[in-house]
Amino acid sequence: MGYYTPAGGLPPQTDLLTDRAVVKLAYTFIPKGVLRDIVTSSLPGFTDTRAWVIARPTPSSATTFSQLIVEIAPGGGAPKPEVEAGVEGVVFVTTGALTLTLEGEQHVLEEGGYAFIAPGAQWSLANEGDEVTSFHWIRKAYEFLDGVAAPASFVTRDQDIEPVAMPDTDGVWATTRFSDASDMAHDMQVNIVTFQPGGSIPFAETHVMEHGLFVLQGKAVYRLNDDWVECEAGDYMLLRAFCPQACYAGGPEPFRYLLYKDMNRQIRLT
Repeated sequence: MGYYTPAGGLPPQTDLLTDRAVVKLAYTFIPKGVLRDIVTSSLPGFTDTRAWVIARPTPSSATTFSQLIVEIAPGGGAPKPEVEAGVEGVVFVTTGALTLTLEGEQHVLEEGGYAFIAPGAQWSLANEGDEVTSFHWIRKAYEFLDGVAAPASFVTRDQDIEPVAMPDTDGVWATTRFSDASDMAHDMQVNIVTFQPGGSIPFAETHVMEHGLFVLQGKAVYRLNDDWVECEAGDYMLLRAFCPQACYAGGPEPFRYLLYKDMNRQIRLT
């Protein structure tokens, strides 16, 4: 099982400028060719680290979350990655090994490793191996509910969770769910969606949840608002609330993406 990981670098001077990047009112499409060295950022409190910020709260991007692809060289890391109070997070490793110390317990997350970091948790990150490690870091300001405790932190792996097939799809469309959507303690989910070649979302989903989709494997044609957009491993799609969306998965391998969505909270009007 492989996960696409950007390597940076720069294209040659002979390359054409034409690319697939699109920013529209309903969605943003960031192709893998955009993730180059010159658009990385350093992160406060981290050493030997760079990051691609692919979603952040702005009028043309996300409204509920941020998403980073973080690359840590051997010996690098952060003793206190999260500096904002009340922020929850998800870490998903795509290559290398990442040492996560969470509430005093040490975990080594390799490819497919997943951690939910509860708001207020004490944690640190380090690359104690000999190779670069890369991971997705999704952050959200947790929305507390009266009478409901915030969810506890946990660590798991993509490989250890059986995907749940969508009804009436013969298993060609399935979701690896890392938390229970019916648990009102959770105000977001970060899952992995898998389509076998030829599988599809057979209607235009139009809903209040906004999405961040990073393609981990394979290729597809995605319907975004009124556009059909080809996508492949390494591409990122930011879908704002109520953006119509559907897809057809191509071959020859499964089409898989890491999916963020907000959920389980009333709409705030005041």
